[in-house]
Amino acid sequence: MSDEQTTPTPIHRLLEQERLLLRRLDPRQAEQAVRAGGVIVDTRSHEQRVAGGIVPGSIRVHRNVLEWRVDPTSAWFDERFAAYSRPVIVMCEQGYSSSLAAATLQRLGFDRATDMVGGFEAWKAAGLPVLPLSAEPDAGPIE
Repeated sequence: MSDEQTTPTPIHRLLEQERLLLRRLDPRQAEQAVRAGGVIVDTRSHEQRVAGGIVPGSIRVHRNVLEWRVDPTSAWFDERFAAYSRPVIVMCEQGYSSSLAAATLQRLGFDRATDMVGGFEAWKAAGLPVLPLSAEPDAGPIE
């Protein structure tokens, strides 16, 4: 293995640092958190959702507006979030950008924000429910 492969890159160092703020959930733990009232926030692209499907009941939010949608003091707050009282579990495709997003939410005071280890790919690999995008009535993006 070369030094390039063993030396953490700046983004990997950032990920490690940000993940220290989180109590990351594996897919089964995320499913249990949802059953207990939490919400999965799907930040994947529309194309990824079309290709891979969706987690039933998840809420689609573009990554670039996430903080405004979950903040109850924001004019753009989405009422489907219970940001301060229940877990907000951010999910991306593989569990990288969701870590950065969840850590940002933690810094904004959402102490129940976290992400899912392995993202949607891990959810699907664990055999948890996945629906085609067209099966979810509210599957469109929240702008």
